[in-house]
Amino acid sequence: MKGSTYRRCHCRDPETGKSLGASCPKLKQKRHGTYSLRQELPARPDGKRRSFARGGYDTKTEAQADLDKVRALLALPDTDDAEGQHRIAELLEKVAADKAPLPDLEETRRKFRTGQSLTAHITVGEWLDEWLASKKIRKTTANGYTSHIRVHLKPRIGHLRLDRLNVGHLVEMFDGITDDNEVIAAENRARREQVARCKHGRPGAPKAADRARLTEERAKLAEMKPFRKLTGAATRQRIRSTLRAALNAAIAQQLITFNPAEHVELESGKRPKALLWTEERVQRWLATGEKPSPVMVWTPAQVGAFLDEAEKDRLYAFFHLVAHRGLRRGEGVGQDWENVDLDGASLTVAKELVQDGWTPYESDPKTDGSAGTIALSSGVVAVLRAHRVQQAKERLKWGAAWVDAGKVFTEEDGSWLHPEKVSEAFRRISKAAGLPPINLRDLRHVAATLIHGGGGDIHTIKETLRQSSIKLTSDTYTSLLPEVDREVAEAAERLVPRARPATAGDTAAHASLTQKPENTASPRLEKPSRGEKMQVTGGAVTSSGSRPCGTRTHNQWIKSPLLCQLS
Repeated sequence: MKGSTYRRCHCRDPETGKSLGASCPKLKQKRHGTYSLRQELPARPDGKRRSFARGGYDTKTEAQADLDKVRALLALPDTDDAEGQHRIAELLEKVAADKAPLPDLEETRRKFRTGQSLTAHITVGEWLDEWLASKKIRKTTANGYTSHIRVHLKPRIGHLRLDRLNVGHLVEMFDGITDDNEVIAAENRARREQVARCKHGRPGAPKAADRARLTEERAKLAEMKPFRKLTGAATRQRIRSTLRAALNAAIAQQLITFNPAEHVELESGKRPKALLWTEERVQRWLATGEKPSPVMVWTPAQVGAFLDEAEKDRLYAFFHLVAHRGLRRGEGVGQDWENVDLDGASLTVAKELVQDGWTPYESDPKTDGSAGTIALSSGVVAVLRAHRVQQAKERLKWGAAWVDAGKVFTEEDGSWLHPEKVSEAFRRISKAAGLPPINLRDLRHVAATLIHGGGGDIHTIKETLRQSSIKLTSDTYTSLLPEVDREVAEAAERLVPRARPATAGDTAAHASLTQKPENTASPRLEKPSRGEKMQVTGGAVTSSGSRPCGTRTHNQWIKSPLLCQLS
């Protein structure tokens, strides 16, 4: 097809006012006028001719370069591909009409080969909607994606072309989220101060005057923005994960070739470390009201106090099971009797109840690793047997109105137990027991502590809690386990004999094991002979006694006295 470049100017005949065009005598001057190009395009379906024209080039070289690009685009379809030639011609017509830059050859080639529209450009927001609609995922996961897209992604980058999204756009988006956090924090602080002014009257002030003041303060409060949550580092990481997944899907469909979400740098959203509620931390919390960590874990003695108080509640068996075996809340309320083998002392997690807003629904476990069979201790089995007897009594009481849901933990009429009702009961019992605060989900951390204190290692904890990787287990509990291990570490150090006797300034750990037991500040662990059992009594270790929690075999003789608190 014909095409060429040419030079023209806008000079006009002073008498007629018509453009001189190629007849302008000044065109002989190299710097007069500008260069243009014209390329014939494939004819329209009705046979009419069409062409691509563009002008305003300073040099012939620039005009020729764009003409070459136009010809390269026209060469994409085969000579016998009439439909393909029509698509390219439509693209060039639209580019000329919009006075837009010529499209990138490789990008157009990719779109042409995959059958994508060459003239329409999908935005990030449009793609996010399309991607989310195609996802077949559980409702809670979909709700998280929807929130990220609605609150953060579409308002900030939804208007951008999908194929033009870059790392700079994402850096700007996350910087904006951080800036908004500062505003939200200031507004929340101002609202808290205003709430305080609305609650308390001035001592000695006349009632009428105080009422007027409170009315004015409450009116100010009504005009303020409600409390809002900050978008923390972990949430920003999840927002990026949502976008990264959507862009990876776009790459799979060859809509784009680069995923900028893979390359934007964010503050690490590390999981908070679990800490024990030691006596020092409890006293600090009582004095300041501040928790040392978002994830706090009760000591074995505190767990015992909670379970003692929980025995008064009909959901005692639920809390006993979760505290010792680490089931998630949804797994506990969703547990079926058919997956509990009391004779075989095992339980299989196969279903869970999760909330969609407020409404619970039954679902498979969150991941394949979450499903699994775990062993039950004799104490847990006994508690579950007693719970089944109580449930049978409730069934008789309700008679025909009983709902046979098949769940281990139910309402009194046998219907599903709402997950939030369990959380409410947990908070009520914890408060009644006078314990420092933890969340119901932190009972999983409690279970990990008890498992480790009973001799289990990180791998055992991972398998019991059914976590996805050993790294996740290690990252979550590395700050907790050293505290449980302290007694074992002390015992291990005391095994090393020293040549010099202990001095007044030495610690018990530095005392020589060659000294007599009565001269050491810390008790010694005497290894029992094979077949003999060891007993922990107070701070010392003997080979006799009656407390079952201190009984250990020959291969388990170095264990912490902390174990005595576990029974």
